[in-house]
Amino acid sequence: MPETIRIEPLTTGAFAPFGDVLEAAGAPDKVINQGKCGRYHDLAALDFTGDGSAGVSLFKSEKRTLPYKLEMVERHPLGSQAFLPMSLEPFLVIVCPDDDGRPGRPRAFRTHPGQGINFHRNTWHGVLTPLSDPGLFAVVDRIGTGNNLEEFWFDSPYLVTEEAR
Repeated sequence: MPETIRIEPLTTGAFAPFGDVLEAAGAPDKVINQGKCGRYHDLAALDFTGDGSAGVSLFKSEKRTLPYKLEMVERHPLGSQAFLPMSLEPFLVIVCPDDDGRPGRPRAFRTHPGQGINFHRNTWHGVLTPLSDPGLFAVVDRIGTGNNLEEFWFDSPYLVTEEAR
């Protein structure tokens, strides 16, 4: 029987060891465009090594269902990676603390509508996991040479389930 991971709501504090929560919460840093637009400035700690630079791509992923079988995680040693949903649908974010170069026990978060995330460089995380269609995301990550992907397959999968009620 797989070990169960319960989904948590995504909050800035709970997610801080793994990355940044990107959302337009609270008062904007600045009001621009003739007073018609609030700017929430510089929300992600983008971090790229070597010859890499920031690139913007679009990812379109199939939706996943719960319970979700988590079999593998990955990390990007050369750059951070930000996911910005192009819909107001929540998605699942899975992360693991690093345990001497291997992923520790996973944690799962469900975003609120309008939230995106930025994984810190070298953070173990699950694959893109939309919970509804269309599963379309703008992704800001490192474009450059070098191996920027490391995968880890668990000996036994985890089962990610709904939040505890």
